[in-house]
Order: sequence, then C-alpha cells, then structure tokens
Amino acid sequence: MSKLQKDFNEIVKKIEERITDKEELDFIKEQIAGISMLYIDELNKVMDISEKRVNQVYENQRILEEKMLEIEKGMDNIEKELFVGDEYDFEIICPYCNYEFVTDIDSNKKEVECPECHNMIELDWNAEEQEGGEYTGHCCSCEGCENEEDDEEDSCDDDDDM
Repeated sequence: MSKLQKDFNEIVKKIEERITDKEELDFIKEQIAGISMLYIDELNKVMDISEKRVNQVYENQRILEEKMLEIEKGMDNIEKELFVGDEYDFEIICPYCNYEFVTDIDSNKKEVECPECHNMIELDWNAEEQEGGEYTGHCCSCEGCENEEDDEEDSCDDDDDM
C-alpha cells in the first residue's frame, strides 16, 4: 500500500471513530472522496500538460537536430567548394600523346608525369593571365603558339575541366 493510500485510510478511520451517526459519516466520506477526486483530476491535468510540453520539447529538439544536420551538410559542401586545400583533383590532357588523366595537383608542383607516355608535362599556373588578369592567347602546354587560329580553339580547354 502506498503512503498516500495509508494516510488516507488513517484519516477516514479517525473520522469514523469520532462520528457515530451513520448518515453523517457517509456524507463526510462522500465529500472527502469528492475532494480527493478533484485533486486527482487537477493532478492529471497538470501531468497531461507537462507531458505535452515535454513531448513538444522532444519534437522541437528533433526538428532542430534535423536542421543542424542539413546545415552541417551544407557547410561541408561549402567547405569542399570554397576551402579546397593545396591539393585537389585536376584533369590534364597530355600535349604529347593526348592521354587524359586526373591527378592530385599541388600548386607548388611545377611538372607532372604522364602515366601513358611518361613524358614530363610542365605546369605553368599563371600562363593564362597577364598583369590585368586577361587571357594571353597562349595555351597552357607551351611558351607560345605558332598558329594563332589554333590558339583560339585550343586556348586552354583544360581550364574548363578545373
């Protein structure tokens, strides 16, 4: 028996000992039971409200966690796009054998070996730019093209692949 039930029974027992009139005793017991039910109903209401609030907090937290995951994914994508380190994948077409390959390129590297013909390909990171940042008209694989028409067609097609 719970302490509350035990205390309730003791109170009813004391009332029964004091009141000898059966009708009065029944009336008082009914009133006590009514008051008890009022308290129990109010406690149930408070518990229901508390449970709803707790459930709402859990739901809000779940929604926030989902949003945080979305934000983290977005941040990861932004980081990948904007904060690429010194090394990244770079597509190269060998000027000697036209073999196309992808390699990790470090901007500090000056040359890379073609895996097909094993010739060394010189990397000139600034060959496309003049002082004003404009295109020079020379392709990336040579010091200067002999045929300017070819230059316009070939003009660093590799750059589109970066």
